[in-house]
Amino acid sequence: MIEKIREILENNLPPTVNLDSQFLFSELDSLSVTLILTVLSDEFKIKLESTDATPGNLMSVESIAKLVESKLAEK
Repeated sequence: MIEKIREILENNLPPTVNLDSQFLFSELDSLSVTLILTVLSDEFKIKLESTDATPGNLMSVESIAKLVESKLAEK
């Protein structure tokens, strides 16, 4: 799951975003956050909302993967 999400993010986010950062959230602007939520919602057929865009959920690729997995488990 982590590698798939990494690939999706690499293909959709600007190359200036360091996906290996342990503080990924701090590198994201509002457009990037919206893009992440939209692209992952579409890819995994889940509902990600603005309330899911917390620093904890978007801190790293791993935390984003956990968010997606938790939404998939709710389906």
